[in-house]
Amino acid sequence: MAVPGLRVVEHELDVPLDHAAPDGAAITLFAREVSAVGGEGRPHLLFLQGGPGQEATRPVGAPLTSGWMARALRDFRLVLLDQRGTGRSTPVGDLPGMTPQQQADHLAHLRADSIVRDAELLREALGVERWALLGQSFGGFCATTYLSLAPQSLSAVHITGGLPAVGVHPDEVYAATWAQMRLLSARHHERYPQDLERLRDLHAHLATHDLRTTAGDRVTGRTLRAAGHSLGMSDGSDVLHALLERPVGSPAFRADAADPLGLARNPLYLLVHEACMADGATTAWSAERTRPDDFRDVADGGDPALLSGEHLGDWLLDPERGGVGALAPVAEAARLLAQREWPRLYDPSALDGVARGSDGVPVAAAVYVDDPYVLLDHSRATASLMGARTWVTDELLHNGLRADGDRVLSRLFDMTSGRL
Repeated sequence: MAVPGLRVVEHELDVPLDHAAPDGAAITLFAREVSAVGGEGRPHLLFLQGGPGQEATRPVGAPLTSGWMARALRDFRLVLLDQRGTGRSTPVGDLPGMTPQQQADHLAHLRADSIVRDAELLREALGVERWALLGQSFGGFCATTYLSLAPQSLSAVHITGGLPAVGVHPDEVYAATWAQMRLLSARHHERYPQDLERLRDLHAHLATHDLRTTAGDRVTGRTLRAAGHSLGMSDGSDVLHALLERPVGSPAFRADAADPLGLARNPLYLLVHEACMADGATTAWSAERTRPDDFRDVADGGDPALLSGEHLGDWLLDPERGGVGALAPVAEAARLLAQREWPRLYDPSALDGVARGSDGVPVAAAVYVDDPYVLLDHSRATASLMGARTWVTDELLHNGLRADGDRVLSRLFDMTSGRL
């Protein structure tokens, strides 16, 4: 692959779908190795992207490469892994020809533990003794699992907005995220006070009108509330305001309001999201069960001013309640996964002090005070367990790596190298 100003090598590797059954079904793993011209001998940095269910960032030619990637390439050569089920790795969509139980069993192998074991096979195939990690959001969850399973393979770990709650039930996690969304909703209305009346009018309109996309997906008060997902990003209020100011009958409003979480493009975000929060638990639609009363539907007494975030539920599988029709082929599998008893993702004994001492793995994390997806208190507790160094800031939100990547990575690299 030719990209101006960069050296790019593509890799494909067959890996077991189930690492506990190495002779069973196989899937393909895809990764790009990216270096600056002249930087081909630099140490490797594996990038684990956010999600779950999103492919790795694609490199674009210098000087247009994103800020964080340009900064990383000054010190490293990047390995951009399309996590299993995404991008050019064997993708997951409808899973045709399988029963719901077979679909659920397949999807159960898409959590961080399997992604880490894929990465270990890739590292060995590339002949790398130890590499550094950069984990953004869900990628930080994967990095923490990596520290649990194979710390001996890591030279340093950098996490941005992704220090997970270790040993905490998903109910506690989601309850805290609802509280954070209440705060961010209030801040949005301070920035755009006219949106409060607009939301009231829209909720009233949707209660009496059947508004649908051309594909048949229905816009409801609950999907409208889910548009608050963007508030976790630095430009999120502006994105939300741009949606709310559109005419209600316009194709743009209907398309964006019917699927604000992008599930038609990225079904894995719904299918395995709560499972990736389950450090030894059954989720049973945890986000929906912990929904506070004032976040309920407006017709049931909910507050129209409040917006939700990473809060997924069974309702997203029902088109009449605002669900996404594209999820119909895997709806029953999603329900089975919600009742599954998940094994642990993190080993507290392995993580305890993993970053301390001369033989530890240096770990540095950017923790965003107002992050509604990965909570400050949970991140601090996990950092304390590991002995990780943290940069706690309220200057950035969850997309800090994209918004100010040069500054974020320079800070973290200085922390793990001992320069700071």
